[in-house]
Amino acid sequence: MGEVFAMAGARDAHVTVAGNVFALLRAHTRGTPCRVYIADMKLQVAEADAFFYPDVFVTCDTRDHGSELFKAHARLVVEVLSESTAGFDRGKKFACYRRLESLQEYVIIDADARTVDVFRRDASGCWVLHPFEGEAIAEFASLEFQAPLSALFEDVPPPVIEPEANE
Repeated sequence: MGEVFAMAGARDAHVTVAGNVFALLRAHTRGTPCRVYIADMKLQVAEADAFFYPDVFVTCDTRDHGSELFKAHARLVVEVLSESTAGFDRGKKFACYRRLESLQEYVIIDADARTVDVFRRDASGCWVLHPFEGEAIAEFASLEFQAPLSALFEDVPPPVIEPEANE
């Protein structure tokens, strides 16, 4: 039996970043067998007896083309962190996603810190972190895709840093 999580609506930054990633990946994969999905499409992880709704994911497996309600062969999964789900996204959810044989990269985007962590499966099956921040160009090698972080965070104002109270 799976777990059900109640989710409130996402913050503006979360939705904007997910939309930016979707738009960039959709443009990049146009004319290929790859399909890009956002938020409302389920991703099945049969090995974990689980379904998830990733913020963005890409499948290039033609077996997914005929499945209307869910996909099962993601190559790339992107999660945009929110305060309430960050621990789950980095922990248990990633552990489940790693059970997908098709998955080559898991991307965690922190809109507040303006960082992108790409976990990439290497030839030996180990997951290696490739962090991107500042003026870097993020690379999703599984799709031969690159984008400056400024494009991923376009239209997202920098977070306001509250001064710490002096005691």
